[in-house]
Amino acid sequence: MYQILEKRELAEGIFLMRVHAPRVAQAALPGQFVIVRTDEFAERIPLTIADFDREEGSVTIIYQIVGAGTMELNSLQKGECVHDFVGPLGVPTHTEGLKKVCIVGGGVGCAIAYPVAKKLRQQLCCVDAIIGFRTRNLVILRDEFYLMTDDGTAGRSGLVTEMLETLFKMGKKYDEVIAIGPLPMMKYVCEVTKKYGIKTVVSMNPIMIDGTGMCGGCRLT
Repeated sequence: MYQILEKRELAEGIFLMRVHAPRVAQAALPGQFVIVRTDEFAERIPLTIADFDREEGSVTIIYQIVGAGTMELNSLQKGECVHDFVGPLGVPTHTEGLKKVCIVGGGVGCAIAYPVAKKLRQQLCCVDAIIGFRTRNLVILRDEFYLMTDDGTAGRSGLVTEMLETLFKMGKKYDEVIAIGPLPMMKYVCEVTKKYGIKTVVSMNPIMIDGTGMCGGCRLT
């Protein structure tokens, strides 16, 4: 059993949970995920590792309530335990050798973008980070990024691609752009970076099937 050390609401329907899982924390790397089950009969929920603390033995996950599984997970409180916390799973994000990177996150995808940005900065990489949300009620991790909202209720009004284009026009040059978020957002980020010939890596979480290797990657061209 894995005890919940902290639980708090980051935005409307979006929660952070810090779980005591020493073995996972020791091996975790940015870009990996865990499979969580609230009890032995519960749905298996794949969630990206948002942060980890090897010394404390804790792993942080961020989730949005979208169905019965996440509703059940959210019913647990600090001090209670989840039944399964399996990981780390998946291939870590490749960051070696990068000197200048722009990370673009959308919605809950920012939970994936944060540990990647943190690792790059630890490697003394120059990082610009942009996040986008529909409205201020959905904003998470705002202190770490350039903030954009569709309706202008927080940060700057507009889309993440507009800020990305602005950075390019300011003369910013990057080894790589990493985009993590909804498929339409990642598509339009790629359309911007293609004009400038910048290598772009996107997160294909939407094609994950069950989190045990059946990732659907063979369907990707």
